[in-house]
Amino acid sequence: MRRAISALAILAVVVGTVWWLPPWATFVLAEIIVLLALSEYARLAERAGIFVPTGIVVAAGLVICASVSWDYAVAPVLMAATVAMGAAAVGRGRVQRSDGWFHTVGLFGPLYVGLPIGTLVAIHVRRGPELVFLLLAVIVASDIAQFYGGRMIGRRPLAPATSPKKTVEGAICGIVAGAAAMVVVGQWRGLDFHPLQAGAFGAALAGLGIIGDLFESKLKREAGVKDASGLIPGHGGILDRLDSWLFAIPLFDVVIKGM
Repeated sequence: MRRAISALAILAVVVGTVWWLPPWATFVLAEIIVLLALSEYARLAERAGIFVPTGIVVAAGLVICASVSWDYAVAPVLMAATVAMGAAAVGRGRVQRSDGWFHTVGLFGPLYVGLPIGTLVAIHVRRGPELVFLLLAVIVASDIAQFYGGRMIGRRPLAPATSPKKTVEGAICGIVAGAAAMVVVGQWRGLDFHPLQAGAFGAALAGLGIIGDLFESKLKREAGVKDASGLIPGHGGILDRLDSWLFAIPLFDVVIKGM
């Protein structure tokens, strides 16, 4: 029951934000989300024994989100933030290098969170809320299909070392549902896509969402925790709700820019 109530509250916040908030308020909310998500990210890294300069990570993520949201000179900002983070991490001697892949991930949290969230705000401000709802429909449909498809017909583990409960069958259900959602909702939005193109686009977004989910599962497994935080009752933390979005948003942005 608590999980269901939390889910309804999250949905109400998302719908209200996308549809009614003015651009400046959407931007402020996005910055708060980036702040919370990167704080969770830094805690996960620290629990895994990897030094992440929390203040620099959060500040860089906020700057990246703001830059992308308002279409400032994004490339120099991204370069400066990346160099600053790398220098801060290299300058500390207590970084544990037991997992070189995860160490690299620890340096690029601001890009992982700030870039896609800023991009989503830019889409909302410049292209309207309908496109945000389109992406929401694809991600939500995929997540629901993965969950129930995996429970009902899941047999083969998708990534047992990272997320033992995820199955190949559940992932296939999620990709199919994402494709269907893009076709159906895309028709409502009036996308200039052939149904096969729309289906392929939705399937690709759903696939990236699954990879994003596994990516965050890897972070949590390295940290030895089930959830990124306990901020949202029954749902974990901000990162637990954003994991699929963070990997899908860049492709979504690239494709809709060509429309």
